[in-house]
Amino acid sequence: MAPDSFEDISAVIALYRPGPMGEDSHNKYADYKNGRKNPVAIHAELEKPLNEILKDTYGLIVYQEQVLAIARKVAGFTLGRADLLRKAMGKKNKEILDKEKVHFEEGMKSNGFSQDAIEKLWQTLIPFSDYAFNRAHSAGYGLLSFWTAYLKANYPTEYMAALLTSVRDDKDKSALYLNECRRMGIKVLAPDVNESDSQYTPSGVDIRFGLTAIRNVGENVVASIIKNRTDKSKYSSFGDFLTKVDSIVCNKKSIESLIKAGAFDSLGHTRRGLMMVYLEALDAVSEAKRAESIGQFDLFGATNATTSVSGVELDIPNIEWEKMVLLGYEREMLGLYVSDHPLLGVEHILKSVSDFTISQISEVSHDQVITICGLVTQIQRKVSKQGTPWAIVTVEDLEGAIDVLFFSNSYALHGVNLVEDRIVAIRGRVDKREDQARVSALDLTLPDLNLVPTGPLVISMEMARCTPPIIDRVKEILRSHPGGREVHLRLADGAKSTVLKLDEGLKVAASPSLSADLKTVLGPDCLLV
Repeated sequence: MAPDSFEDISAVIALYRPGPMGEDSHNKYADYKNGRKNPVAIHAELEKPLNEILKDTYGLIVYQEQVLAIARKVAGFTLGRADLLRKAMGKKNKEILDKEKVHFEEGMKSNGFSQDAIEKLWQTLIPFSDYAFNRAHSAGYGLLSFWTAYLKANYPTEYMAALLTSVRDDKDKSALYLNECRRMGIKVLAPDVNESDSQYTPSGVDIRFGLTAIRNVGENVVASIIKNRTDKSKYSSFGDFLTKVDSIVCNKKSIESLIKAGAFDSLGHTRRGLMMVYLEALDAVSEAKRAESIGQFDLFGATNATTSVSGVELDIPNIEWEKMVLLGYEREMLGLYVSDHPLLGVEHILKSVSDFTISQISEVSHDQVITICGLVTQIQRKVSKQGTPWAIVTVEDLEGAIDVLFFSNSYALHGVNLVEDRIVAIRGRVDKREDQARVSALDLTLPDLNLVPTGPLVISMEMARCTPPIIDRVKEILRSHPGGREVHLRLADGAKSTVLKLDEGLKVAASPSLSADLKTVLGPDCLLV
């Protein structure tokens, strides 16, 4: 659409509704506005009479107020009667609509319009009324859209941090916005006992996960962690953390959850290593703090370093879990994959075998057959009343998760391939009869994960930004990700563009970290994969 006025933004809000979209009005508006097509009148007889009402929207009916104005102009309705017509259209009350159509026809005929013009206009008005907006409503949403677009463009980390905080209890929306951060080149960092606040917060050009998002970590625990690092200095080790925080923090569930979520990573300890010693450490610190609370240390002068509140010495093994185990615990504690994602690096495979991402299923009709691709994260195996096995399988992609039902027939065919942490492509029928959309599986295949993206990696940038410092930084990034994939640079200068093939020494291995590094320097839309 290329909006260049607030009126365009307001129109977009009104056009992206079932009624106008059913008439393809959103695409027509964009084409008419940008001169790709000439506006087409509803009917030749109506072009001049409706010009004053529809000229600002390129001959299209966009707002409810235009319906009122049209009914008054061509059918001679009073404002009150026109509003009754609008309400009847909105409620799809056929009985009232049939009565109003008679008056509408009579009014238009008395004003000299043909039956063909009357039918054309009526058939345009009826589908439009399907959830159409009034102008004030659209303008209000348009203003919010303008504000949020400005914030996203000029304060991206602050905006996305606030957005993630606003949906912290909605796993699917959080996954969608987390993926948008990756697309924009913004890294969402794991929670950290020294850096995180209660909620998501900007951290330079990155965003830091909030501590309250961790499962089993309550607000009182988080408040103690933040207060003690502020009052007593940052934590230098796991033992230092345990001695500084209040007793309320030193409970098994909270500490285990903090470890699995990666909140102690910056202290130099591995998550698996901490899991091997934290119970022993908690016992020692709890005993020491209990003794201190009753004055035992003062009375007996205890100085044992392993139990003293002033410091806990721990021998933490330097071993770590495999990637999928580590990510599995991370997802268990945070509800999301944060430090990495099993699907990063295979996005091209997901796109090649699927029709829709999971977040797009909300736009799909009930009973439509689609193909999705994602990671199996949970399997609930069940037995029907007839004694046949079936399953509810949760499948997740980079934008959300959905339950897929494998009933007896499909389970018999594909049950053997239902394994957690496996990437699968599922063809199924969308079911929207309940509050949450689900998919009934018809077929399942295992994508070839060894497929590599074909063709070169294309980096796009504006000619004006092609300065020596920027080029040097891009070369530095490319050299730090060596591989066999050719790199092309597309330089855009207005409507013209030039594509350059980069040196053989700058071939790369495509990866999420390469994408993130390039997007940080050149912006979120710099890669044409």
